[in-house]
Amino acid sequence: MGVPHIFGKTDADAVFGLAYAHAEDDFKTIQDLLMGARGLLGSVYGAKFAPVDYYVHLIGVWDDINDRYEKEIPVEIKNICDAYAAGINKYANENKNKRIARLYPLHGRDIIAGWMYQLPYLYGIEGILAKLFKDEKPSFSYLESALKKDMDPLNIDLIGSNVIGVAPKKSADGFTRLLINTHQPWSGPTSWYEAHMHSEEGINMVGGLFPGSPLVNHGHNKDIGWSFTSNNPDLVDVFELEINPDNENQYMYDGKWKDLEVKVSKINVKIWGPIRWTVKKEIYRSIHGPVLKQSHGTYAIRYSGMHEMRTLEQFYRMNKSRDITEFKEAMQMQALPMYNTGYADKSGNIFYVYNAMIPKRNEDYNWSGYVPGNTSSTLWNDYIKFDDLPQVTNPPGGYFQNCNANPFLATGSREDVSPENFSVTAGIETHQTNRSMRVINLFESDPLIDREEFFQYKYDLQYEKTSVMAYAINRFVEDIETKDLEILAAVDLLKKWDLRTNRDSRAAALAILTFPLKFDIADYRHDVDQITKNLRVAINKLKTNFGRFDVPLGDVQRLIRGDVDVPLDGGPGNLRAIYSSWQNGRLVAHTGDCYVQIVEWSPEGEVSAQSIHQFGSAVNDSKSKFYNNQSVLFSDKKMKPVWMDIQDIKNNLHSEYRISSKN
Repeated sequence: MGVPHIFGKTDADAVFGLAYAHAEDDFKTIQDLLMGARGLLGSVYGAKFAPVDYYVHLIGVWDDINDRYEKEIPVEIKNICDAYAAGINKYANENKNKRIARLYPLHGRDIIAGWMYQLPYLYGIEGILAKLFKDEKPSFSYLESALKKDMDPLNIDLIGSNVIGVAPKKSADGFTRLLINTHQPWSGPTSWYEAHMHSEEGINMVGGLFPGSPLVNHGHNKDIGWSFTSNNPDLVDVFELEINPDNENQYMYDGKWKDLEVKVSKINVKIWGPIRWTVKKEIYRSIHGPVLKQSHGTYAIRYSGMHEMRTLEQFYRMNKSRDITEFKEAMQMQALPMYNTGYADKSGNIFYVYNAMIPKRNEDYNWSGYVPGNTSSTLWNDYIKFDDLPQVTNPPGGYFQNCNANPFLATGSREDVSPENFSVTAGIETHQTNRSMRVINLFESDPLIDREEFFQYKYDLQYEKTSVMAYAINRFVEDIETKDLEILAAVDLLKKWDLRTNRDSRAAALAILTFPLKFDIADYRHDVDQITKNLRVAINKLKTNFGRFDVPLGDVQRLIRGDVDVPLDGGPGNLRAIYSSWQNGRLVAHTGDCYVQIVEWSPEGEVSAQSIHQFGSAVNDSKSKFYNNQSVLFSDKKMKPVWMDIQDIKNNLHSEYRISSKN
């Protein structure tokens, strides 16, 4: 199916091969990621990307790299980084028409910089910075507050992921099973690429990884497997600084004026054609972290994982773990700032942890908004210990799940993961999603889950009656007042909908177009007029393109990739999560269910797995036969076998070649 299987004598050899293979399939995205880490995007793509380059300077990626890389990065990790850089360099040198010359040669430290640059983006630092750059002093939104403080009893359905682990005691056949199912954009720097890496030094992983990653980010080896879902602890704080009226580069701290650190950075911006302009920008930092000077105030940003350079080392240890003890030891590094993590292994162990670098904050302050920066009593330096995070090993019920929801209901029971000892300043979410509720209901009502049921539950298409979708429709149906006969007919269709998103559902497309599941409770509670307008727009779109508004979902919602154009079931907030946008008269999917892997260990500890990608391995090469060769299977909710043994690989081989870093 085009999945690369990379074999090397050493771990570094395997990484070198992975870099080259991934570059063959998605060179542009890898280049863009590494240019971002270098602060070069504006010099290549113009002023639109200059803020990203400024961000790299602001958080001090290269200050840390230059000061600490040689002293603090272990030799085996440097070897990994050097090998990955060498693999990309080799491909770039062989394909000079595709490369951005100013990026090369790459070095090992560029790979660490890539992680330091990208990780804070994954938990929302760019959104906070963007708000602070507005002309008026921003306030924290209802969304942020509700997610962190559970201000509303409604459940939330945002783009997210699913991870489920089932122990032998919960399986009808005594197998251990793990669902790896993150929901990501289908293209770009956080889109999944599937690969198998094998070295004689111990790496033997197959799974998904992001562009620029030298190692599998989630997947399995023969002994263990793991996956992530996004969580939303409070990892970023904004400190309001009191500036000296006589010196704009001093701030009050514990009764004394303290100097800001000031540095001038140069940002190169492409103006037109070959013409570039170098902009000098002052970068400010305080004891709290990076500082922004705005007309409405001066603010310092402090975030979890500041200066963290060990993330790749943690992934390396996770990749090489062989049992639950080694895996937990890797996780205890706490070099990965967030992500719910679900684990299973050949011995029948399952484990869930609400992984996060949660700051130990002074509870005398309100951390949901601006925090005073004039006192050391608000300055935090430590994190809650890994062993004290919400977690459960081998729960009594035999399963765990997390679908971007309440970690204390990971097993459906609050008795397994107690919420009593966690500070409100942690911002741990307590909402439920439709996906989480569905898994709990399905698994609680099924005493023993067989293989077919496990697969069936992964592709469940139902909205719960307590979901946001059901709530929105019920309230709208009750509140709407209209004499428009067509609107009334559409309302009647929604009212009778069974809340399923199967391909032949004649109400699902109308519902998805009318009720985009964004967290805007005001729309669902008060603004009936706006939803009525949404419904009218949805009716018009469907009638214009299909002649009627009760159109089967599969006719409307499509996966389009090159010459492949196939129907999709599922929808926002489903376990079969599909997020789409209206393009050329149809809902074209772009985010959600993507790379999926289901891993199984027999009672004897033998591993097997199936996987599927929404496109194929050639994620950015439209000329490749692997550009869309998995899309029809994906549409049909089918999967392909995962090969790990050399004989299986040879029996299903498309092509093979050898590469060396020496030529």
